[in-house]
Amino acid sequence: MTQTTMRPTLTSVLTPHARIDLFRQMLRIRRIEEEIARRYAEQQMRCPVHLSVGQEAAAVGACCVLRATDQIVSTHRCHGHYLAKGGSLNAMIAELHGRVTGCCSGRGGSMHLFDAAAGVLASVPIVGGNVPLAVGAALAAKQRRTNDVAVAFFGDGALEEGVVHESANLAATHGLPMVFFLENNRYSVYTPLDQRQPARPIVAFADAHGMPARSVDGNDVLSVREAMIHAVARARRGDGPSLVVAETYRFLEHCGPADDDALGYRPAGELARWQARCPITSFEAYLRELGELEDAIIEAFKTTIAAEIKLAFADALAAPVPAPETAQEGVYA
Repeated sequence: MTQTTMRPTLTSVLTPHARIDLFRQMLRIRRIEEEIARRYAEQQMRCPVHLSVGQEAAAVGACCVLRATDQIVSTHRCHGHYLAKGGSLNAMIAELHGRVTGCCSGRGGSMHLFDAAAGVLASVPIVGGNVPLAVGAALAAKQRRTNDVAVAFFGDGALEEGVVHESANLAATHGLPMVFFLENNRYSVYTPLDQRQPARPIVAFADAHGMPARSVDGNDVLSVREAMIHAVARARRGDGPSLVVAETYRFLEHCGPADDDALGYRPAGELARWQARCPITSFEAYLRELGELEDAIIEAFKTTIAAEIKLAFADALAAPVPAPETAQEGVYA
């Protein structure tokens, strides 16, 4: 039932402008997270941050085929998904600073991002805990006959959680319109995949739950996009859930803004090999070969993105923190 895809076959449906915009989105996510990392030591952001530098193609490729009304549910490493789905940058940066203008009114921090207008239902730091929320969103879409799709983003470590298997069982049994999107970045904190799971293809998870699967190069935004086109179309047709496995890699430490290669849990040279396959520089080279991207366009993107980031941080720092008397607002148990 599983299958593996190589290079995409549907790139012809994209215009040059659309391909360039995929590049812009990945560059924007990278620059935003780089600025978060640069400023983190200033102690204005007092929440932990799990950055997705190196994984931008997975987020952009997955979200670019979704509608605003489609719901995504993310993880502790949620910035890329939130931004790729159209979440407000200003609200995100304010949330990281604990300000009332944040997307959770300054109470959630980096790991609790949501944007109802963009279809970002929630981000949940509990490993695997977000997946049943996506199942619920898919069930609601089916019952309401909205033709919307839900996407659960999760990592390889979440496959070790029972609730993920329970969620897949329910979604497949009821033919729910959703996509299980697994970003395999090979590590759960500092523990590599081969020390946590048996030697078998991760896509075998789909076989166990009676759904089709595609394994793709998660650093190739076009390959990710193609896999999602098929998975989302299947869900909208009412044919049930699918699994997409994006093989990718995080460049920075599990939690925080730094490079942790010196800790020794990664094999020597592994990080450098993946950095050489950076999704942004690789896609830039591809677009240059097509004659669609040039220095002037990239510089214009960088200028616009830098201005947007500067304004978001300025607005966040100018906003107030939540008043103490509002501490119980939004608490229901």
